[in-house]
Amino acid sequence: MIPYGRQDISQADIDAVIQVLQSDFLTQGPMVPKFEYAVASYTGARYALAVNSATSALHIACLALGLGEGDYLWTTPITFVASSNCALYCGAQVDFVDIDPKTYNINPLALREKLKKAKETNTLPKIVVAVHLCGQVCEMDKIHALAQEYGFKVIEDASHAIGGTYQGVPVGACQYSDITVFSFHPVKIITTAEGGMALTNCANLAQKMDLLRSHGITRNPQLMTKQPDGSWYYQQIDLGFNYRMTELQAALGVSQMHRLDEFISRRHLLAERYDSLLADLPVIVPWQHPDSYSGLHLYVIRLSLDKIKRTHKQVFERLRELGVGVNLHYIPVHTQPYYQTLGFKEGSFPEAEKYYTEAISLPMFHTLSFEQQDTVVEALRKALYE
Repeated sequence: MIPYGRQDISQADIDAVIQVLQSDFLTQGPMVPKFEYAVASYTGARYALAVNSATSALHIACLALGLGEGDYLWTTPITFVASSNCALYCGAQVDFVDIDPKTYNINPLALREKLKKAKETNTLPKIVVAVHLCGQVCEMDKIHALAQEYGFKVIEDASHAIGGTYQGVPVGACQYSDITVFSFHPVKIITTAEGGMALTNCANLAQKMDLLRSHGITRNPQLMTKQPDGSWYYQQIDLGFNYRMTELQAALGVSQMHRLDEFISRRHLLAERYDSLLADLPVIVPWQHPDSYSGLHLYVIRLSLDKIKRTHKQVFERLRELGVGVNLHYIPVHTQPYYQTLGFKEGSFPEAEKYYTEAISLPMFHTLSFEQQDTVVEALRKALYE
């Protein structure tokens, strides 16, 4: 089975992890700061806080921005549930904005219209989470302009997008956002096995997230309520969590960062080849916004169902029968049973729901060979016609 995604672990990666295993620190040592420095240097962000998952990063980002009871967070329905669950963890409410039919990201025009109506009902969001689906960056300049006009904060959920750029600036620089979040899950562009990171240019937000990721505990005398009792002393000054990244994960991340540009370049080569190989098939290939250089975590096609005699489900299942481990990113969040208990109904976000009935994620990973890619395309041809 050719998977839709796969990590690429080199001997250098293995050696980096072994070196940590043989060191004095398996956690809370020098490798986590080194990984944070590597990502901050690459992106241009002032601060980077490594955590044990992107979900944790989203959670502490929301808390640092003051999200709580009575507040609203808006995001796209086409994302993993973590992008909206982070609001519920904080006691806030969630709403969604429909997607752009070309980029599959949050639609700035739909966002503007929804903001106008929300202002009239005093239900404006405190935070908008802009998800860079597949690695293609949202139209962040437009979202930022709306944030300035309507007074909300912006989190970039860039779980798919490390290594990409927007208007020539690296994703993660927080050019148009308050906080950016990365994921390092094994199928992502680089991996730390599990892990995530929150980046910001604001010292206060960085300090807050640093506290929240480690129980709300500080050893910094300047943050304490009294002089330390001794060199052993610490204080819990907030209610935080155990969201720390281990030294093992960070060592893997540092090593993987050395190959990030190579990974992205290869993904673009594969995407261009897919575009060519699929040109005569009844599918819609990904459209890339000219302002965005995608991280290309995913390569999603949409079936032209009016031109084939197969259903979406039949094509998907036939591909798996033929040894191609396709996937679907994502089931619209508002259609999930849990969210339906919160009052969401199907039909509320038609572009997202239409996307779901047509989308299939084809294999896309650094070590995908041209031969494997040819196999994927031939299997797709069979699934569509035979």
